[in-house]
Amino acid sequence: MVHLFIIIIGSLLISVAFNLFFIPHQILSSGLSGIAIMLGLITPFDTGLLNFVLNLPLLIIGTIKLGKRFIFFTIISVLVTSLALYVIPVTPISSQPILSSIFGGVMGGIGVGIILRASGSSGGFDILAVLLTKKKDLPLGSILSGLNAIVVIFSGFIFGWDSALNTLIGIYASGKVIDTIHTSHIKLTLMIVTKKGEELQKKLLQNFFRGITIMDGYGAYTGERKRILMTVITRYQLTEIKRLINETDPQAFVNITETKEVMGSFARNK
Repeated sequence: MVHLFIIIIGSLLISVAFNLFFIPHQILSSGLSGIAIMLGLITPFDTGLLNFVLNLPLLIIGTIKLGKRFIFFTIISVLVTSLALYVIPVTPISSQPILSSIFGGVMGGIGVGIILRASGSSGGFDILAVLLTKKKDLPLGSILSGLNAIVVIFSGFIFGWDSALNTLIGIYASGKVIDTIHTSHIKLTLMIVTKKGEELQKKLLQNFFRGITIMDGYGAYTGERKRILMTVITRYQLTEIKRLINETDPQAFVNITETKEVMGSFARNK
């Protein structure tokens, strides 16, 4: 229920960014929603309707490749965004296109970022980007920015290159915000030194789908025998693992370092 609420809030933020910042200045957003804005500006069809129709093929692909829960949340996001685009009046908040592209990009990026953190997506190129990040540990916002080059080119030819540059600013701002919020591509290595090795090992394996390497050790000063547990996790899992370690052994020594690259059998979709 909490995730569903977050999906709805994120989708509303995206719609507000479109109708109050992007559309009044002929600035396109990223992905298929940007194409929907473009078609909505040059055809009599409503942007919300176009956004829904363009997303249908990718929703079908996502159902096959990404699972029912992810696609359920994505469908909710697409429906809420499309409906809100239809209901919210297109009203410019700022008369400055550059300011609108920056603030619209930031607001849209926050919306997309929190939707992704809630295990959904806003549809369109997000689905393609999530498919790619399941294969490689790449920043999702950067992938989206790369996929959106075609949107910028279309914007330049149809609305002029000033509009294209403002679109590029909006996409860049959105991508940076998404990477700040959506951090599952960031991996952390934990070295846990504890006197309760077996108990902590059991709890970690029960609660997290991660491999653990266990080594014997002893304190140089105290001479006490200890266990050293090493594991690699995503940044999303850090808060929960810290809580679990605290509950099991408050005296455990934990060294947390950011991992540049992982090779071998690492479950990237967990």
